[in-house]
Amino acid sequence: MLAAERRDLLLATLRRDGKIVAKTAAAELGLSEDSIRRDLRELAAEGLCQRVYGGALPVSPAVADYAGRRQVAVAGKERVAAAAVRLIDPGSTVILDGGTTALAVAAALPPDLRCTVVTHSPTVATALVEHPFADVIVLGGRLFKHSAVTSGAATVEAAQHVSADLFLLGVTGIHPDAGLTTGDPDEAATKRALTARAAETYVLGSSEKVGAASPFRVVGFDDVAGVVTDADPASDVVRALREHVRVLPA
Repeated sequence: MLAAERRDLLLATLRRDGKIVAKTAAAELGLSEDSIRRDLRELAAEGLCQRVYGGALPVSPAVADYAGRRQVAVAGKERVAAAAVRLIDPGSTVILDGGTTALAVAAALPPDLRCTVVTHSPTVATALVEHPFADVIVLGGRLFKHSAVTSGAATVEAAQHVSADLFLLGVTGIHPDAGLTTGDPDEAATKRALTARAAETYVLGSSEKVGAASPFRVVGFDDVAGVVTDADPASDVVRALREHVRVLPA
């Protein structure tokens, strides 16, 4: 079998099953697992899959640059934002993550809602400048331009002085096997630190992130209260997610 044929078959399996198990693919194609792993490494290098232990998962489209992500699943992010806003109680303190879905949450905050918003995203903070009753606290640190957020040691240290009722967490991958993931290790560490400072954490999960994975784990499903998503509730991946975590439809 030609390498191009193997590649096409592996990508077809990924689209059909939502994952590739190297051992199974090797048996079906009559090849060694080493050959399949080599193919998966090459596909991952081209950004066509996310390698995981034992195989591969769909790569998240949310790993594109910030400007590119603003054009992805706009309506879905707005639906997720509208549902997430309903989790914010008047007078509460909410940590709002960075990213394009969090920006949609900032835009969806009712103008009469009194709350305190803590964020490490300059773009989220700027979006709330005209909000009449939202008190905004910005956490400093090194600017991670890919996601337009601060991250690293300074941001993590600043987070230790925050106590919030709610954290609305953004990730790039939500998968029943790989868990909650993102594309940068420092950003993942910052998200973990913020999760630890909130009484409850809900994940913002527009549909393009559900069933996808990124390289770095953020937190486990046991660390969050639920996932807010507009993904099809009847899909196999959402049904599998419900075995691990509460799923709130958007």
